[in-house]
Amino acid sequence: MFDLVSKWYLHFHSDKEFVDVLTVVTLLAALIFISMFANYLCKKVIDIYVKKFVQQSKFAWDNVIYEKHVFTRLSHLVPIIIIGTGSNLILPQKEYEWLLGKIDDFASLYLTLAIALVIHSLLSAAVEIYKTYEVSRVRPINSYVQVLKIILWILAFLVTISILLGEDLWGLFLGLGGMMAIILLVFKDSILGLVAGVQIAANDLLRVGDWLEMPSRSADGDVMEISLNTVKVRNWDQTITTIPTHVLVTESFKNWRGMSESGGRRIKRDISIDMGSVEFCSEEMLDSFKNIQLLEGYLLHKQKEIEAYNEDEGVDTSCPVNGRRITNLGTFRAYLVEYLEKHPKIHKDMTFLVRQLPSGPTGLPIEIYVFSNDQAWANYEAIQADIFDHILAILPTFGLKVFQKPSGSDFAKLFK
Repeated sequence: MFDLVSKWYLHFHSDKEFVDVLTVVTLLAALIFISMFANYLCKKVIDIYVKKFVQQSKFAWDNVIYEKHVFTRLSHLVPIIIIGTGSNLILPQKEYEWLLGKIDDFASLYLTLAIALVIHSLLSAAVEIYKTYEVSRVRPINSYVQVLKIILWILAFLVTISILLGEDLWGLFLGLGGMMAIILLVFKDSILGLVAGVQIAANDLLRVGDWLEMPSRSADGDVMEISLNTVKVRNWDQTITTIPTHVLVTESFKNWRGMSESGGRRIKRDISIDMGSVEFCSEEMLDSFKNIQLLEGYLLHKQKEIEAYNEDEGVDTSCPVNGRRITNLGTFRAYLVEYLEKHPKIHKDMTFLVRQLPSGPTGLPIEIYVFSNDQAWANYEAIQADIFDHILAILPTFGLKVFQKPSGSDFAKLFK
């Protein structure tokens, strides 16, 4: 081919050296054009036929591989083959040994880049395919794949340097020993993230989809992604917080997964009672309480218990201070217990308390400590709101008052 083109150029110019240079430039330009055209044809075939085959396939993984451009990047192998083999066919090896060597170096560099791009795309596709399995929520592999990508491009860089300098690749690896300090400094966050990712996965500290609460990082929401360097959290106000992965093993955070898996969500709220409204129950009050269905069993049992105690102890019941008596607050607490036990949205197999907390300047707190069996946020809020709506409405029935700090309207009544 070289001789044929050279003879044709000699018809127009007699300078042999100039004709040889012109022939080389012409043949290399033609080779580059053929390579580019072949690459274009391969991409067209992939866009038309491979895409059609992938879409008709019953497998999902091949769609992911196509979308990650694995097939498109494989098309770069065609021009590499054309350049590598074509240059040796069109140029005399003895006269242009140096030039052929440079072309081989270029083809090797091109091949290194193409292989790195293909492997990079395959790793990305592997992550997307892995995400389709339920195990990905428990054992995410993003951080490990990112480490593999970093190693891949470091190797590609070393191979490139080896080709350009004409040095042995193993010699370059040995030379890296002196650069380890710099490498550790540059990739410090990635190394910390990798170690943290291993600890998170091994101890099952966090999964994609978990509700994470970390006030120190202003994070309170669902975990979207766990990668090598960062953890993305979509907060309940729809903002996104990015947390360095290694922080999750050095700082404390709250994972609400235990609540989700338990089947219940805690209701822990109290209501302050005005201590001035607490009193012994009169006969009239007890008669009115007997009309409350939830208190029938309690009052019957409690009255018998108290009467038996006072009789055994010879208590003078004419004085209210002597012996034992039923109070409106105790009856109210008993009512709350019966009410919550009958409530269809309260989990009966988890902690169940209606307790009295220490009194203070803001009254006497009665705390409800139970679990709802509906964990959905909106439903949970509605359940506890309904419970306390009911409590506030029935307090006057027991002769009790809610304690609250005086407001403007309270002071206005003093001057009427």
